[in-house]
Amino acid sequence: MVVETEVIRREYLRHDKKFPHVWCPGCGNGIVLGSLLRAIHGLGLPKDDVVVVSGIGCSSRMTTYIDFNTLHTTHGRALTFATGVKLAKPRLKVIAVMGDGDATAIGGNHFIHAARRNISITAIIVNNSTYGMTGGQYSPTTPYGSRSTTSVYGHVEHDFSIAELAVTAGASFVARGTVYHAAQLDKLLEEAMSKRGFSVVEVISNCHVQHGRRNKLGDAVTMITGFRDRAVPVAKAAKMTAEEMQGKFSIGVLCDVDKPVSTEEYERIRSEACQLKS
Repeated sequence: MVVETEVIRREYLRHDKKFPHVWCPGCGNGIVLGSLLRAIHGLGLPKDDVVVVSGIGCSSRMTTYIDFNTLHTTHGRALTFATGVKLAKPRLKVIAVMGDGDATAIGGNHFIHAARRNISITAIIVNNSTYGMTGGQYSPTTPYGSRSTTSVYGHVEHDFSIAELAVTAGASFVARGTVYHAAQLDKLLEEAMSKRGFSVVEVISNCHVQHGRRNKLGDAVTMITGFRDRAVPVAKAAKMTAEEMQGKFSIGVLCDVDKPVSTEEYERIRSEACQLKS
């Protein structure tokens, strides 16, 4: 394991140019980054065939630190850039890394339509229930009643589930993991990247500096171990009542289906049109 960690650090990080990183000590983004690199390494993907796109936010800094083809784009637009890359170069493995606010607030419609379109992109959404980088404002996943810089007396809106939204919108593969369950997260990311069509992995992570501190959720270790206590495997969760699931969430694969992929359909239509014209 130590040798593999050193190989991954040397092979996939821009360690001599872009470090130290900007993340707070204990931030879950480092665990997500490790899982992403181990998944790519485990799949044996050539570096030149991988494109990682991000928007704006703490997790989106990930593209700065990794040595692939990378795009650090505008807020909420990671999937639009990723879609352009995939349409131009369908053979490439395109991965979009986003935060909960980036992907589902500013980028909400892009997220829904990328899932509906079923384009072969893997979306990794780090959900820490806040806009961490810009000061701790509430996001679409901030729980009802939580305190943030824009809800100092308690949030009056209800949060929604990113993973369930992706299933409803039509993604081929949807999974949820946490930064506590790192080994499972490696496997989920490998499955997502191996899937034809739009794949989504929501990663429940901690922001103990912005969200946790204001809501008295404890330090990084307390928040991360709290995910262990609140996470329920999908199969077990399916047998539990709504009351039993109160305050908990399911982890694992929520959806895995096969359906036509838009880039392949587009190529088929284009080929047929060219034959008709010739």
